[in-house]
Amino acid sequence: MKTLAIVGAAALFGMTALQAAELRVLASNGVKAALEELAPAFERETGHRLALEFGVANVLKRKIDEGGAFDLAILTNANIDDLSRSGKVDGASRAGIARSGVGIGVRKGARHPDISSPEALKRTVLAAKSISWAKEGASGQYFAGLVDRMGIGEETRKKAVLAANGVEVGKLVGEGKAELAALLVNEIIAAPGMDLVGPLPAALQTYLVFDGGVASASPSAEAAKALIAFLKRPAAKAVFAAKGQEPA
Repeated sequence: MKTLAIVGAAALFGMTALQAAELRVLASNGVKAALEELAPAFERETGHRLALEFGVANVLKRKIDEGGAFDLAILTNANIDDLSRSGKVDGASRAGIARSGVGIGVRKGARHPDISSPEALKRTVLAAKSISWAKEGASGQYFAGLVDRMGIGEETRKKAVLAANGVEVGKLVGEGKAELAALLVNEIIAAPGMDLVGPLPAALQTYLVFDGGVASASPSAEAAKALIAFLKRPAAKAVFAAKGQEPA
C-alpha cells in the first residue's frame, strides 16, 4: 500500500511537471512595469515560468515576422491585427490588456511647463531647447505626426533628441540631455529620472491599446491563454491602473 502511495504521488508530480510550461512572452515596453510586477504572482499560482522580453512594439513585431519564436505577444492592437492576418497569432485568442495615453515628462524636480491646452502645449514645445521621443515607438510616431499637424514639425525636429526606446528617453531627460519627453504616461511614471507633467490635452490625446495574442505555433497555448486571463482579472487591472494605465 505504501509503495502504491509513493508511485501515485510520483505520477501526480510528473503530471504537474508536464503541465508546467516556460512561456516566452514578447511584450511592449508599454506594459513592462505592470507585467514585471504581476509575473511572480502568475508563476506562483500556476507553476508556469515566464521568459519575458520587452522592447519597442514595432521592433518585436518585426522579430516575429522574421520567424522569432514566442508563445504570447503583448503589443499594440495594430501589431496584433497584422500578426493575426499573417497567421502568426491565433486571432481567436486575442484580448485587450491595457491602454495608455501619451504625456509630457521633464527631469525630476524641474519646473512643470504649461500643457493644459493645445495652444499651451504648442508654446511649451516651441520654447523648449530640446525634446526627446522614441523614434520607432508608437507614442513617438504619434507625437511626430502631431507636431506636424500643429504646424511646428520642422522647428521641433531641429531640436529633437531621438531615442531607440522609452528607457533611453528617460535617461536622456534624467541626465539633462533633453528638456522634454513625449512618451506614454505610464512609461514616464516608471522612469526614475523623470516627472510626469501630465497627459496631452484631451483634444490632442490618443490612446495606445495593448492586446495579447497567442502564437499559432505555440506548444503551450493553453498556458499562454491562462496568462491572458490572469491579466484580465480585477486585481491585475488594479496594478495596471497604479502604473498609469487603463483597462482595454
